[in-house]
Amino acid sequence: MESIKNWMIDAANILFDDSKNDLRALPKTVRLQILLVLSFIWTTVFSLYVFSYTTFAFGWAGLYVAHIGLIFAVYMTFKQFHKAEERSNSVFQTKNFDPFKIMVIVFVIVFIFVFSKGIEVLTSPNPSSYSIPYDGPSKSVFEKWLPFSKDK
Repeated sequence: MESIKNWMIDAANILFDDSKNDLRALPKTVRLQILLVLSFIWTTVFSLYVFSYTTFAFGWAGLYVAHIGLIFAVYMTFKQFHKAEERSNSVFQTKNFDPFKIMVIVFVIVFIFVFSKGIEVLTSPNPSSYSIPYDGPSKSVFEKWLPFSKDK
């Protein structure tokens, strides 16, 4: 298990660590451009292989946007972890109890709770709140409209 973790860290370092990447002599903008061009190439190859002529444009566009998003997300995540490792000061050590951070944590916990309850309600086979049978409306559309029409 440890060897898989080390392999994954080494693989991420090859792509995103400035000191270990083979492209380290190039400016950061050029490295980003190379990654975007590679994602363009691989997206095009995959789209040509998988999608039909009618769905090629939408499939290619979706995959390309997903690749760009993935590249930026992984890059930013990796950079944040490296910055945090360099600083590695805990909030409890610095006594920096920011109310905004506390509210964000509370919001995330509440959001996760509400979202999980919503999923639970949606996936339950027979929710108790829907135990009253519904036989449709008591009046038809025309019967509802009748009081507002001239032909009473």
